[in-house]
Amino acid sequence: MGSSAATARGQSGPGASSTCIPRAGPQAACSRRPGGLSRPTGGCCRPRNGKVRMDSEIRDFESLGLSPRLVARLADQGINDPTPIQAQAIPHALKGRDVLGLAQTGTGKTAAFGLPLIHGLSGSGARPDPKTASGLILAPTRELARQIVEHLRALTRGSHLRIELVTGGASINNQVRALHKGVDVLVATPGRLIDLLDRKAVRLDLTSRLVLDEADQMLDMGFIHALRRIAPLLPRARQTMLFSATMPAQMEELSRAFLTDPVRVEVAPPGKVADRIEQSVHFVPKADKVPLLIDMLGAHKAERSIVFARTKHGAERLMKKLVAEGFAAASIHGNKTQGQRDRAIAGFKGAQVKVLVATDVAARGIDIPGVAHVYNYDLPNVPENYVHRIGRTARAGAEGRAIAFCAEDEAGELAAIQKILPEPLRVAGGTPWKAAQAAKGGKPGGGGGRGGQQQQRRRRRSGGGGQGRGARQAA
Repeated sequence: MGSSAATARGQSGPGASSTCIPRAGPQAACSRRPGGLSRPTGGCCRPRNGKVRMDSEIRDFESLGLSPRLVARLADQGINDPTPIQAQAIPHALKGRDVLGLAQTGTGKTAAFGLPLIHGLSGSGARPDPKTASGLILAPTRELARQIVEHLRALTRGSHLRIELVTGGASINNQVRALHKGVDVLVATPGRLIDLLDRKAVRLDLTSRLVLDEADQMLDMGFIHALRRIAPLLPRARQTMLFSATMPAQMEELSRAFLTDPVRVEVAPPGKVADRIEQSVHFVPKADKVPLLIDMLGAHKAERSIVFARTKHGAERLMKKLVAEGFAAASIHGNKTQGQRDRAIAGFKGAQVKVLVATDVAARGIDIPGVAHVYNYDLPNVPENYVHRIGRTARAGAEGRAIAFCAEDEAGELAAIQKILPEPLRVAGGTPWKAAQAAKGGKPGGGGGRGGQQQQRRRRRSGGGGQGRGARQAA
């Protein structure tokens, strides 16, 4: 069958693989889907070694099967060669297959799902019905959603496709009006989409293409209940692509709920960081963190840096201290209005702002070239977030540095982070805390200290992370 994994073609690279996740039950016939898509409804074919053979001659976008118009648009932007995740995912997506894509940050996942989505919708020629979206892309944060829209609009300029953004922090009445005539691609955060569904401003029964981007962060932010509400509103006959940089255990539930017979494309082990990031850790008392950060930022004052803090109030206080020391700094977190967040990002992009202090709300929503340094001023409670934070540097093949500050009560967080990394972080300063002190930090994976314990209690109460107030505000 044309969409069989055994005949799928793509491009392989070091450490790359593409496999099918089989479903139980006998092989079934193809079911037709809206927009001319089809997919197998039973099991999938798998070569003996568990991997799909890939054609080595696929080295450019034209060879992937994209339309000449899209290839020309990419060339106009100076993009001629697909990244490994693009070379592997796009051929499967063009055949209508569901795709589970695993790749580290900064590897081009947006184009990996955006290009086949645009290709399919452009070729169908169908106009969306009122209050419907032919394609839906869900992203965990406003910044990431806005970034996706910017990429897609650059690729569709001059075409008939309508792409709309709906996130929190903007007028919901304006969004209701924008959706009234229907859109080709809707990019949304889960919280705001739920709000619009409750107002009956949009329906999803005709959405034939769905993308979940950075799905693991949606789980971290407590959007699992929102996703459970959204899933039954979508037609069963659809194409779904799910992309993530890590593969936590709860992703299995998400995969079963949204994907059917997916092809798994993986260009690096889940949680792997970019090879060009030089990582190190400083063991430093909490009271000495600010002076150390000021010294390190001062040594590279002309370069862009992102500093990650754990809390919104902590990020704001730290930003004000840096401004008082003469640094061109701004902050971005959940207490900022959308306009304030947009101005901070614009200033950082334009280099008027050299230091951006952020909480994890920005960890996957910033795709700005030239970020030389990422400072983990506070270590994250969720170890996988370390990977996403430092992925803001060394984008698109560049080099970068990631520096972690570890206070005594963060030893548990550091231990959890070390477990998901292939090798220990290089000690650049201070003396590692003793094993007895590390034990006080809490169990690895849960995050030591009061913040980590509070987060664990909240997750237990909500059954694995509910869509709480913080998550809705972040969206």
